[in-house]
Amino acid sequence: MNLRATFGGMMPLFILGHFSHHVLTSITVPLIPFIRSAFDLDYTQSGLVISAFTLSYGFGQLPAGWLADRIEPRKLLTIGISGVALAGILVGLSQTYLLMLLSLILMGVLAGGYHPTAPPLISAAVKPEHLGQSLGLHNIGGGASHFLTPLIAVAVANVWGWRNAYLAMAIPTVVFGILFYVRLGQLNARGKANRDGTEKSEENTASRPESMRRIVIFLIFTTFTAAIIISAVSFIPLLMVDHFQVSMKTAASLLSVIYVAVFWASPLGGYLADRVGGVRVTLAVCFIAGPVIFLFTILPYGPGIFALLILLGTVIFARMSASETFIVSNTPPGIRSTILGIYFFTGMEGGGILTPVMGYTIDHLGFRAAFTIAGGAVFMVTTICSLLLRERKR
Repeated sequence: MNLRATFGGMMPLFILGHFSHHVLTSITVPLIPFIRSAFDLDYTQSGLVISAFTLSYGFGQLPAGWLADRIEPRKLLTIGISGVALAGILVGLSQTYLLMLLSLILMGVLAGGYHPTAPPLISAAVKPEHLGQSLGLHNIGGGASHFLTPLIAVAVANVWGWRNAYLAMAIPTVVFGILFYVRLGQLNARGKANRDGTEKSEENTASRPESMRRIVIFLIFTTFTAAIIISAVSFIPLLMVDHFQVSMKTAASLLSVIYVAVFWASPLGGYLADRVGGVRVTLAVCFIAGPVIFLFTILPYGPGIFALLILLGTVIFARMSASETFIVSNTPPGIRSTILGIYFFTGMEGGGILTPVMGYTIDHLGFRAAFTIAGGAVFMVTTICSLLLRERKR
């Protein structure tokens, strides 16, 4: 891949845009120990805090994906940055549990515009054989945000409280979103020309019935496993506090260990997807995910837990790049954002539904049983779908 050509075009802008999109969306989970203490929540209520955003975030993907195929995409991208930040300000100003939940719901709805919109625009700006690598680079922006902004938010929360952490992260993000809109407008004409030139050839290979059948099976597989992983990750800070007796500050900071993997896993997942296929890469990392989740409550706190956090991050970001590459490469351009909206919707909604279920299981059976069930479910679904997704011999 020609990195000079890539970084001289639209990719740096999209990487920064992805980073900014997740500045506010990435801090609720690491701040959940602070929020739990402020409102005296149990595990189920703590799960609902996370689900308030996750469920609305998922629902926002469907109309956003549909709209992205029909209106100027940069408007949705900007709402997914500045709109989210404005909602984050409301979260920071909330003085009651209910108002905080409502603000998180608004944040989720506004956040829905980014993910169904960005990958098709990136696809239009790069060569097909470099699509996976480009999407992997784009995902570095989101992962880097998940890695860095929780550390900053936790530092602010320790000094000035979790509400001010939201405010401190939101204000500069609003400004960047406006600048992003202006700059993307300057580059949009070039991207549109490239996209129009590639649509015809892509439709010939992406609209075959057998391709759509595989897409449906793949969507079910990748979104269900993603939902289970999301629910498990959501409780890792509380697992660290209550199971391993580490401090809230350390527990929140440990979540960033997962996201450091984005710097190698995301481009590697995309690179491999370009060469061996997105289905094979996604299956491989999901086979790893089940045992990793199970081992979190088996190993003692120490180097083994750090290794599991890094492995889980590798699974998350390699799966993400490989899945997006397969979907974008195998769907007609005219409905690409719509399909991506369905993909992000089902994954996030599944995570939003399973997170309070995970909390309920922890309340009644404990962390070990809950994580064992989650890991076993990922492994079982991956095994079944590996058989359904086998390529037919010609």
